[in-house]
Order: sequence, then structure tokens, then C-alpha cells
Amino acid sequence: METAGDDWLLECRLTRTLIDPIGDCTMPQTGTQTQSGERKTALVTGGGTGIGRSAALALAAEGYEVTVAGRTASTLEQTVKLVTHAGGSAKYVIADVHDADAVRHAVQVAAGEAGRLDFAVNSAGVDGGNDSRPLIDYPVETLDLMLATNVRGMFLSMKYELEIMAKQGFGSIVNVSSGAGLTGVPGYSGYVASKHAEIGLTKAAALDYADRNVRVNAVCPGLVNTPLIADMVSENPAMHERLVASHPLGRIAEPEEVADAIMYLATSKSSYVTGIALPVDGGYLAR
Repeated sequence: METAGDDWLLECRLTRTLIDPIGDCTMPQTGTQTQSGERKTALVTGGGTGIGRSAALALAAEGYEVTVAGRTASTLEQTVKLVTHAGGSAKYVIADVHDADAVRHAVQVAAGEAGRLDFAVNSAGVDGGNDSRPLIDYPVETLDLMLATNVRGMFLSMKYELEIMAKQGFGSIVNVSSGAGLTGVPGYSGYVASKHAEIGLTKAAALDYADRNVRVNAVCPGLVNTPLIADMVSENPAMHERLVASHPLGRIAEPEEVADAIMYLATSKSSYVTGIALPVDGGYLAR
């Protein structure tokens, strides 16, 4: 009989960021620490599944004290379990990015008693699903949902993250946008508009707070093997085949591959990088 530990070990073995050079699926015992010996802190919105979960695992593997935020306790608990089983440190907080007070609270939980927030990943959002329609037929209700979740939700997340980072004089934020924020996608005008807006927010915030030593960047994935995509594929396998074929590398990305790009932007290796929208798309935009 499989146990929760077996589930964790399987996912851990599939998560490259958690595997050390000798194949032991454990996280490092010495964390990323401040000069006072405290662990650096990170918040991941949308941390219960997909890219958000993989980012949380990668950050914990680097020694961050990770807080994952989202709407569903069961998926957030699973992320925390994966982190703690591997020797990392994580907690979760329920927060809907539509709710300003809930977002503010999540940021405060991540910052802790010390009021310090080193890094944030804003991954909460909704996708376009299979409801593809030309603009004049595009439901206004769907547009409203895209803007309320992807744009306003990201704005609120950055607002409260930046309040702490600007005051402390350092920090880094990575927003999870999409390749759809860098090009057009027929039939998904609301989604595309929201993703372009996310990149606009990223660039504006990067300029607003560069003089406070706060960096703000975005990653723009192509098709990624997440629960959202799995649902879409099950409903429309033919669409999946077309989407895979459109990526020059001939496959869709794994969430861990996007997390690798996020980790680059999180660390001092990208210390002179701010305001960018980094494609992680298997060559899609290079065609």
C-alpha cells in the first residue's frame, strides 16, 4: 500500500531541484540565512499546485522559509508536506487574491515577526481554458474574471509585498505571466489582455522601486504540464497535440523547469536584472 511518504518520494524524485549530487532526496540542512542567522523568507501565491508548488519546493531547497498562499487548504497542505518531508520549512495561509485584506494578511504571515520579506512569487491566476471565441463573442464575464484575478490580484500582491521590500531596502519579486503576454493568441482576448497587463505591472514596478534595491521581473511560460493544462487536454486532446507541435523543442514544459527560471531571478546571479519578461517556452516565440 502506498503511503503519503511514498507519494512524496515519487514527486521528490521527479523534482530535479530537490535531488542532490549523490541522489539523496533531501533538502540541505543549512538554509539561506541573514547575517543575524535567520532564514530568508519567501511568499508564493498560488502555491498549492503547478508552477507555484514547484517554486515553493525549489525555494525551500535553497533554504528559504516559505509561505504558500492560495484558496484551497488541501493542496496547500500537500505542498507544505512535500517541503517538510524533504527537510525544508514551510507554512500555508488561506488567501484569495481578489480580497485585499486576505492578500495583506498573507504577506504579513510570510514576513513574520521580523517583518522581513526577501522574495515573492506571484503565481495565482486563471487561464483561458477551452472557451475559445473571437472578441465580439468573448463573454464579458470571462474578461472580468481574467482582469480581477490575473491583473488586480497580481497588483494587490505586489502592493503589499513592495510595501515591506521598499521599506527594508531590498527584495525580489517574480510574477508568473505567460507567453500570451508577449504575443497574440486568437480566441483568448481576455486572457491575452490580462497577461500583457501583468507584464506592464512588472515593468512599472521595476522602475518604481529600482532605487530601493528591489527587483521585479516576470517569467512567461509556454505550455506547462500543470493541472490546468491537464484539464484542458482531457477535454480537447486534439488541441493538446497542436499546442505541443507549436513548441520547437517538441514537448511541453514541466513546472520544475519554470521554477528553475524563477530561481535564477530570485538569486544574486541575476542581481543586475530587473523589469524583464523572460520567455520559458521551448522556443515558441523564436519562430
